[in-house]
Amino acid sequence: MLTLVTGTTGQVGRRFVPRLLAQARPGERVRVLVRDPARGEPFAELGAEVVVGDLRDADVLGKAVAGADAVVNVAASFRGVPDEEAWAVNRDAAVELGRAALAAGVRRFVQVSTGLVYGTGRGRPLTEDDESRPGGAMWGAYPESKAQAERELLAMEGLDVRVGRLPFVYGEGDPHLAQSLMWAGNWAATQRLHMGHHVDVAQGLLRILQAPGIAGRIYNIADDAPVTAVELHQLNGVEVPEELYERADPDPWLAITSTERIRRELGYRPVYPSVYAARDAGAL
Repeated sequence: MLTLVTGTTGQVGRRFVPRLLAQARPGERVRVLVRDPARGEPFAELGAEVVVGDLRDADVLGKAVAGADAVVNVAASFRGVPDEEAWAVNRDAAVELGRAALAAGVRRFVQVSTGLVYGTGRGRPLTEDDESRPGGAMWGAYPESKAQAERELLAMEGLDVRVGRLPFVYGEGDPHLAQSLMWAGNWAATQRLHMGHHVDVAQGLLRILQAPGIAGRIYNIADDAPVTAVELHQLNGVEVPEELYERADPDPWLAITSTERIRRELGYRPVYPSVYAARDAGAL
């Protein structure tokens, strides 16, 4: 079995690929797509095949999927990029990758998405059966483009597509936890962020990739304990601004997801059920 992984130089991909390689059985191979040959070298040293090129290049896609049995599309463009780039990578390139995979006879396609595709909250944890409701403070080109990519990929007949929706990902030296203050500094004190450690994101994606008989299924991946804006400041060792206590949370259930499906169907259990468990284990 040959698995192609895209987005391998991002925060999620660079941590996912070594875990995929580490648990590979005899005869199982991993191929990565990178734009910069130098950034592919660490993966090659671990035993991965490397294809150099841009995800938005149709010829490159053809080479990348040739002979592959599965694709894990981790690639994403967000946080400060122009809207045009977000659409080009998150929707257009993802859909073209799906078409290339279908044409090449790829059997499984894992689309890595985001819990932000739900849009506004529902007054309870969001489930995979909830439709997208655009709007809210976190809506924009990134979640909208990811939502459209999901819909178009899942509609492709003949391709076994399964989707993993990620939370706010952190851990193992990832700067995301510190970067969370870019938003949390403008939130209400009680506003929450649903998180997931890289160990558990990789665990969830591996379960989605390897499980038989789940074509068309969507799975939320997250930990058990969303944290407040106050806690995010404390975890970063930063004084909590007084103005946080003067604000109201406009949507208390924004991006707070249920993990019941992935637990029941795929046996997912977070290694780090909270950011505090990861902190105490020295895994931040």
